[in-house]
Amino acid sequence: MSEFAGMEELLQDFLMESTDLLSDVDNKLVELEKRPEDKALLNDIFRGFHTIKGGAGFLNVGPMVTLCHRTENLFDKLRNGELHITSEVMDVILDATAVVRDMFGTLSQGLMAADADPALLAALDAVLAGETLDKPTAAPATPAAAAPQAAAEPAKQDGPDWHALHRAVSSVSQPSVPTAPASAPAAPQVVAAPVPAAAPVVEAAPAPRPVAKPAVTNKPTSQSSGNSSGPQENTIRIDTVRLDMVLNLSGEIGLTKNRLTTLRTEILQGNRDGNTLRSLDEAISQLDLLVGDLQNAVMKTRMQPIGRLFQKYPRLARDLARQLGKEVELVLSGEETELDKTMIEDLNDPLVHLVRNAVDHGVESPEDRIASGKKPQSLIQLTAEQVGDHILIEITDDGKGMNPDALRRKAIEKGLIDQETANGLDEKQCLQLIFMPGFSTKDQISSVSGRGVGMDVVRTNIQKLNGRIDINSIPGEGTRISISLPLTLAILPVLVVRACNQPFAVPLAMVREIITIDPNAVQEVSGKPTIVVRDEILPLKTLAGLLGWAPTQKPYFGVLMQSAEKSFILAIDSFVGRDDVVIKPLQNIRPKGVAGATLSGDGSVVLVLDMEDLLSASDGTSGNVKTSELISI
Repeated sequence: MSEFAGMEELLQDFLMESTDLLSDVDNKLVELEKRPEDKALLNDIFRGFHTIKGGAGFLNVGPMVTLCHRTENLFDKLRNGELHITSEVMDVILDATAVVRDMFGTLSQGLMAADADPALLAALDAVLAGETLDKPTAAPATPAAAAPQAAAEPAKQDGPDWHALHRAVSSVSQPSVPTAPASAPAAPQVVAAPVPAAAPVVEAAPAPRPVAKPAVTNKPTSQSSGNSSGPQENTIRIDTVRLDMVLNLSGEIGLTKNRLTTLRTEILQGNRDGNTLRSLDEAISQLDLLVGDLQNAVMKTRMQPIGRLFQKYPRLARDLARQLGKEVELVLSGEETELDKTMIEDLNDPLVHLVRNAVDHGVESPEDRIASGKKPQSLIQLTAEQVGDHILIEITDDGKGMNPDALRRKAIEKGLIDQETANGLDEKQCLQLIFMPGFSTKDQISSVSGRGVGMDVVRTNIQKLNGRIDINSIPGEGTRISISLPLTLAILPVLVVRACNQPFAVPLAMVREIITIDPNAVQEVSGKPTIVVRDEILPLKTLAGLLGWAPTQKPYFGVLMQSAEKSFILAIDSFVGRDDVVIKPLQNIRPKGVAGATLSGDGSVVLVLDMEDLLSASDGTSGNVKTSELISI
């Protein structure tokens, strides 16, 4: 039975609000370490922590009240000038906030938080008494999700089982936009915010799902701010203005529906004059417009500022830099940029890796930076902005950069590529080697890096979000890693093509351009057909071949596609056109190369292809066009 029977709603409100407050306190503490004389900043921290203590007291969470009270006493002495900020003092404070965060995790399971570690309470008492600590109390930071494993996926076959697939597509019904779980209540609950907000917010809270209860520990650790292994939030805050827009559009659609019903009755009664048909056409056009607006409005209710994710990383960068003896400033910008909530959650692990890599691999020690004529403090920038219908996230550092030749040599040394392959790589492709499984520039494995799994996981997770990741680096000057993501995964822009008299959808984000295939332009390189496009030699593959089908006609059109770091020409029979689709998963089957299915305008099923998966399923020759198969048309 829950320790908080009858107070579940109050507990959930407290946890949601206090988690945001604690993240804000952590970030401001990192800033306070840089500006110890900023009294206004210290007052903000004091107020935020005091609010958390007050909520814990209302819920009778004694261990949290005790810890918060001692930490608050420390803040009070800092405000009065009786104590001064040092790195050691800040370590103790951040250890306390980490334990408070652990207590939140325990409370979220309906359990009472355990008492804080006596060693931490003793360290707080020592600091309050003005004693000098011999060494930082912060435990060495360990990788936050050092090698997060991809979520368990349904078993995949070695190749596309198209007979089983066509038996399964019959289960595809009308697509629906993924929103809150079905158990969500129809009426949202109003949540009182602990701090003033720019606009009122509401929260649609679905019924909690059973989750495994993690082991609870109050051991101080520096990784708490970056650890993403906890359960994902199943609530979302929505601006009431956006809900009003959805309500207004629903009312407009209702009026249009009534108009269509009236016109249908008139037509069934034999009234099919020009005015009636014109009115019908206008009503259908109006409905089409309103449905499009409603779809966009519903999508906006899922959009959340990416700043809620970014706010975790200043603390993460600070703790790791302190462990490694580096001076690092993490600057955030574009926190107001909005992204689908589910994508924000899935971005956490990749961004944790990239921030940690920038601190560990990217920037140099203060001594090395001074020797290179740089400032001892390094700068890492994490930015986000909307570019068209995509979100661009960049992590930039002013560190030592990456040497393409060194990466090439390291890949050969680790046996990831052979000498012949290495000789054919340009500088851009050499930089992409860091994404290979098992690649690492570190000779020794540490608690932070060296196993060669981090960047491979980053690329895999970004590709699952239908995104792309790119690297630009200048030796001695720094590195910029760019991530391009669609605004939402609920609706996927696709290009619908035909092969063997059947339509298929490919993600539009991978399409660079459409070309016609001239058989005379096809050349064989190393036994494989290629086409030269603007001085770029690109391999040529048929969609029918990748699917394991015999082509019904000679391919005439080609789609120039970008798959991760590789570009290729996909030969197809014809085009249907561009569309925005909602993907429906196939029930009880997940063949390689198929992301799901959708319905076309005429009601027929269209398979949505996972090109990365489809290419990996091929054996290197599958899908290759034979030059003899191409004839002039």
